Amino acid sequence: MSAHHASTEVVPRAKRHFKSNAEKRRIVAEADACTRPGEVGLLMRREGIYSSNLSNWRQQIRLADASALEAKKRGPKPNLELAQARHVEQLTRKNVQLQSQLDQALLIIEVQKKFLC
Repeated sequence: MSAHHASTEVVPRAKRHFKSNAEKRRIVAEADACTRPGEVGLLMRREGIYSSNLSNWRQQIRLADASALEAKKRGPKPNLELAQARHVEQLTRKNVQLQSQLDQALLIIEVQKKFLC
């Protein structure tokens, strides 16, 4: 019976603690409010975070705030592949047109050379 008991034993694993956006904002605000030396370190130890967490969260907050202020485009999102295909088609038609004009211009120049000589 001891073999069965040993196989069902649960090994404790360290759990990661995920912070919600509200918690991140609260911690960053508290860190920004710290004025005395050592207060930020005390806050980080109390919350169980590293200084890199604070810098990453500050950057995330800046980007989120900046994107929240951007104007949102209305309507359906553009299909980039379709737009690129249309652009290539347009450039191909323009290339054919210019090649035709070039051939015509070269023919005219050739006729003028023969006429003047």
